[in-house]
Amino acid sequence: MDRIELNSLTLEELRKLMVSIGEKSYRGEQLFTFIHNNYGKRIEDISVFSIGLRDKLKKIGKINRTKVLERFDSNIDNTKKYLFLLADDNIVEGVVMEYKHGLTACISTQVGCKMGCSFCASTKEGFIRNLNSSEMVNQIYNMEMDLNKKISNIVLMGSGEPLDNYENTLNFLNIIHDEKGHNISYRNITLSTCGVVPRIYQLADKEIPITLSISLHSPWDDVRKNIMPIGNKYSINEIIQACKYYFNKTNRRITIEYTLIEGVNDRDRDLEELVVILKDLNCHINLIPLNPIAEFKQHRPSEKYVERFKRGLEMAKLPVTIRKEMGGDISASCGQLRRSYIRDKDTRTFQ
Repeated sequence: MDRIELNSLTLEELRKLMVSIGEKSYRGEQLFTFIHNNYGKRIEDISVFSIGLRDKLKKIGKINRTKVLERFDSNIDNTKKYLFLLADDNIVEGVVMEYKHGLTACISTQVGCKMGCSFCASTKEGFIRNLNSSEMVNQIYNMEMDLNKKISNIVLMGSGEPLDNYENTLNFLNIIHDEKGHNISYRNITLSTCGVVPRIYQLADKEIPITLSISLHSPWDDVRKNIMPIGNKYSINEIIQACKYYFNKTNRRITIEYTLIEGVNDRDRDLEELVVILKDLNCHINLIPLNPIAEFKQHRPSEKYVERFKRGLEMAKLPVTIRKEMGGDISASCGQLRRSYIRDKDTRTFQ
């Protein structure tokens, strides 16, 4: 029988686990704090437990570990890009970006991605598997231990679609927010999705006040279908209605991610239609000039054109910013570094 991954369990689940093996429930809280507040990695190091309890735990459970495989430091800014080696030798990546308000970590939720967005490097190597919640929290803890600094903001915007890994993502949110553990405010967490409509409704019903970020990238269904296969399943109108429901449930403004692609979604008609579909949604638009990859034969608009598009949205009274490019010299866009590493390295081992 496989041993239970203790660092994938919420505080309440650990309390119940302790009771199930004949221990007091408060032992679950001690274990939770050891893992999530003290970066605990080995059961035998839990000094507040007797040797007998530690031995009992080792028989039924384990603390899943993730290793920093490599770190890449930008010479442009203070961005750090990490490759993490999982226990099964799969690789995911994460990024730490430094802002005036503190450190923001962008983490992965899947190994690869099945969504197939044409301009995204994360999906080009295909989907391998979901990350469990311990593999998500470990990305945060490894970054903090490596830098000896606390992460203040988290973005689920690395490789993978968080809402395609719904249960593990929910567990991650519960664990990382818990005041007995890392105690990161929900309001400092952003979840990015390409628009898995049923899951947006489910997440809204949880009334967790995280920021929902929608990768829209076109106001037209036919264009969106061509660059984002999810558009064949859920229309833009369905996504906008789900976003309105999310706002009404959480009172959290929606972020609209819009990658500008020259001649594809940066035309006057695109701007005009974007205003129409977003005018009644409480949102903020984040414009992202395309970061080209070899498989997508399109180009980013000129800086002048990007500014022009921004001004058009501002004239329509829509809040908008242009995303500042971070770590451009270390392939900081999701999926790029992992792909190049896999291609360059034949073998890796977990120790």
